[in-house]
Amino acid sequence: MRPIIKVEKLSKRFRIGRRREPYRTVRESITTALAAPVRGIGALLNGNNRVNGRNADEWVWALRDVSFEVMPGEVLGIIGRNGAGKSTLLKLMSRITEPTGGRIELYGRVGSLLEVGTGFHPELTGRENTFLMGAILGMRRAEITRKFDDIVAFAEVEKFIDTPVKHYSSGMYMRLAFAVAAHLEPEILLVDEVLAVGDAAFQKKCLGKMGDVAKEGRTVLFVSHNMAAVESLCNLALMLDDGRVRLIADPTQVVTEYIKSAVSSGGSRVNLSAHPGRIAGAQPLMRELVISDDDGETAVVRMGGTFSIRVRLVSARPIRPCFGMTVKTDRGFRIFHVSDRFSNQLRACEPVTSGVVTCEIVDLPLMPGRYVLDLWLEDFTSQEERDMIVDAASFEVAPADLLGTGRLPPAGEGPVFYRARWHLAKELEASEDVVATASK
Repeated sequence: MRPIIKVEKLSKRFRIGRRREPYRTVRESITTALAAPVRGIGALLNGNNRVNGRNADEWVWALRDVSFEVMPGEVLGIIGRNGAGKSTLLKLMSRITEPTGGRIELYGRVGSLLEVGTGFHPELTGRENTFLMGAILGMRRAEITRKFDDIVAFAEVEKFIDTPVKHYSSGMYMRLAFAVAAHLEPEILLVDEVLAVGDAAFQKKCLGKMGDVAKEGRTVLFVSHNMAAVESLCNLALMLDDGRVRLIADPTQVVTEYIKSAVSSGGSRVNLSAHPGRIAGAQPLMRELVISDDDGETAVVRMGGTFSIRVRLVSARPIRPCFGMTVKTDRGFRIFHVSDRFSNQLRACEPVTSGVVTCEIVDLPLMPGRYVLDLWLEDFTSQEERDMIVDAASFEVAPADLLGTGRLPPAGEGPVFYRARWHLAKELEASEDVVATASK
């Protein structure tokens, strides 16, 4: 059987640090052009190999010699750190941008969902954008009309289908965009991490739809940070690291390798200043993380004990820090989130340019295992400065005999531990309680 996707030695580089040229008069432009050869000779004589004031190495390779094949009906999960080249790969496959080198062979119609509402025109209604996006995907009007009701029902935007999409919330925008891409029957469906915009119910619906698409014999490429979704949905996974293919194999094997490389070594102190998990565009406000329990700094805490983290922050201007933390399994499944955005305990604090924020959790309700932290920080006063780090650190939870029996629930029953109270009453005693209550 011939592969439906074949990628050979695919590479893509981008120029960075390009500055916008200032506006010049005609006289200045002519003078600069005449003087350029003289400046170039002088630069070479001085050993300064610069061209037009820019370094020759102002390039970054987003992808380098990427090669793989996907067979029809396969679901390929693409994972890797932020900046590993995942989104660039899908953009190249969607023909949004051209590769610097290599080739891509796609044997079938491609539907892509790379960003919220990609291909939508804000002034057009949901109905009009559905037909527009279908036409972009190469569908005939009759095909789109046949699928239209299913698309609207899946997106749950019936009331707003004739409203311009510029008035849609990001969730509505994304639901309709995904519904169009998934229902118009492309042979190849490319989905980026945009599913994170939707709520949990919609994410579950999307994952189910992608599973249905695969069962119909169509091919799905799925970029995600949700390791549990990759393992459950995909039958093949590819791990990108610094623009190169590090591993392509069974999803469980690839996810395990990613966890080993992506999560920190588990030390009690983690330098956050140049953390690779920091999201693009975030301000590096968080500089260091310290994990501890009742006995001090540690990367291994006991279940049911006290778990605390201290985050040192530095800001160019005074801020009132608003901190948040998400605890996940080592497969990326979110367990719980805590944030001072809801409790406002630090809102009344004086603005600071540096300090340490401490978050403490008493009676840590986690089963033994390895867990991962996402960190988030912004200013209570204004939300202009914001920092967020994915997979900032990891820690271990050690078992403890909290039930006094030397036994714990099976690990497969879930990551959360909770103690319950049990009571058994004889049927006669229960009846007497009812009679006594009625007589009162």
